[in-house]
Amino acid sequence: MTGERIGVFGAGVSGIGAAEVLVAQGAKVTLFDERDDEKTRAKLQGLGLDVELALGKAAAERLRTMDKIVLSPGISIFHPEVAAAQAAGVEVLSEVELAYRLTQANVIAITGTNGKTTTTTLVGEIMKSLPVKVAVGGNIGQALSKEGLAVGAGDWLVAEISSFQLESVSTFRPHIAAILNITPDHIDRHKTLAGYIAAKEAIFRRQGADDFLVLNYDDETVRGMAGKTAAQVFFFSRKTQLKTGFCLDQGWLVANLPAGQVKIAPAAEMKIIGGHNVENALAAIACTYLAGVPVEAIRKALAAFTGVEHRIELVTTIAGVSYYNDSKATNPESTVKALEAFDGGIVLLAGGHDKMTDLTEMMALVRERADELILFGEAEARFAAEAEKAGVKSIRRCGMDFGAAVSLAHELAKAPQVVLLSPACSSYDLFDNYEQRGRVFKDAVRALAAQGKR
Repeated sequence: MTGERIGVFGAGVSGIGAAEVLVAQGAKVTLFDERDDEKTRAKLQGLGLDVELALGKAAAERLRTMDKIVLSPGISIFHPEVAAAQAAGVEVLSEVELAYRLTQANVIAITGTNGKTTTTTLVGEIMKSLPVKVAVGGNIGQALSKEGLAVGAGDWLVAEISSFQLESVSTFRPHIAAILNITPDHIDRHKTLAGYIAAKEAIFRRQGADDFLVLNYDDETVRGMAGKTAAQVFFFSRKTQLKTGFCLDQGWLVANLPAGQVKIAPAAEMKIIGGHNVENALAAIACTYLAGVPVEAIRKALAAFTGVEHRIELVTTIAGVSYYNDSKATNPESTVKALEAFDGGIVLLAGGHDKMTDLTEMMALVRERADELILFGEAEARFAAEAEKAGVKSIRRCGMDFGAAVSLAHELAKAPQVVLLSPACSSYDLFDNYEQRGRVFKDAVRALAAQGKR
C-alpha cells in the first residue's frame, strides 16, 4: 500500500487504528469524519499522526478521489458518498478486511447477534494456553488491523466481528468461524432481516474445505447456514444431544466426535451464569478444540473465566441485594437472556435509545421474573406501554434521569432480590456508548455502598 491514497472514513477507535497502521505501511492517508467541531479537531490533531484531516459532511465528497477507502464500523456501505466512490471505481473495504490483508496469523472470527464479546474473550483466554502469540480485537478492544500486525505466521488472531464490519469484506477468510445466533437487529442499517443475515453470512462465504464453521444448532436460522458453506461444519447445542458436535451430557460440556465422546469440563465449574453462557462456552470450546488446544487447557481456562465487563457483571452486594451491570444488553433478546439467568426477584432497569424492536417476549418474561420495572431514557414511553399491555404490575418511570432510576432501584430492592441494569436499548440518548452507561451505573452503586445505605 506504499504511496497509495487511502481514505479512512470514521475517526473512532477502529478508524484511528487503521490510519496508524496505514501510515506505518507507507500509504498517503486522509482521515475523514463528518463531525467538524473544536473537540473533534483537537482530539485528532493531538494524535500526532501524519495524515490529512478532512472533516465535515462536505469533505466526504473527496472520498471518490481516493485509491481505496477503509470504513469504520459506524459508516454504512450505503452512505451516499461511499456509494458514489464505489460507482467511480474506488475500492471500499472494512477495517476487518484491511486487517486480514495485512496479518499473517491464523484467524478465528466470531459473530452473532448476542454473546460475541463473551465468546471472543473466552476463546482468547483459552488460546493463550498455546505456546504461540495470540491477539484479540475487532468489535472489542483495539482495532483489528493493529492487533493483526502484532502476530505473525503460526500465531492466532481472535476477532469479534459485527455485521457492520462484514458489509465490505472481499477476501476475508477465517480459518475458524462461528455464528452464535441470529435475531432481528440493526435493521435500520441493513434495511431488512434478510440483509442483516446476508451480512453475517459473509463471515464464511470464502471459507474452503480446510476451514471450520461452528454453528448454533438450536437457532433455526443459523442451523440452516450449514448448507451454504464449503467449510467443515460443527454444531454446538445446549438443548439437543448431538451425534456429532459439542453439547451437554449429564452436566458435562462434551465433544461428540466420530472417534467417540471427549469430556471437556463440568458445567458446574463455570463462573459465568445463565443458559446463554453455556451456549457461549460450547461455541468457545468448539473453536479452540478445532484449533488444537488440549482438553486440560480448555477446562482450566473455562473454570477461571469470570466473564466480561458490562455483561451480567456483579458490581457489589448491599444489604443482601446483589447489583448486576448488564449495560451491554442493547436489544431485547440480550435482556431476555439476562432475565433467564435469574430465578426471579428482579428489580430491572431498562430503557435508552429505542431501536423500535419487538418487546413481546421480553415483557412476558419481565412480568414473570421482575418484581419492579424501572424505565428511563427515550424509550421510556413505548416500553411502559408495552409492559402495561403484557400485564407487568409495577412500572416506574424516571424520564431522562438515569441517576434517579438507580436511586429508586436501591430504595425498592430488598434481599434476596437483585438489581439488574439490562437496558434492551442502545445508549446514545444519555451516554456516548454502553461502556459509559455501565461505568456510571457501577459508580453510582458503589457510591451507595460507600455511604453505608441500607
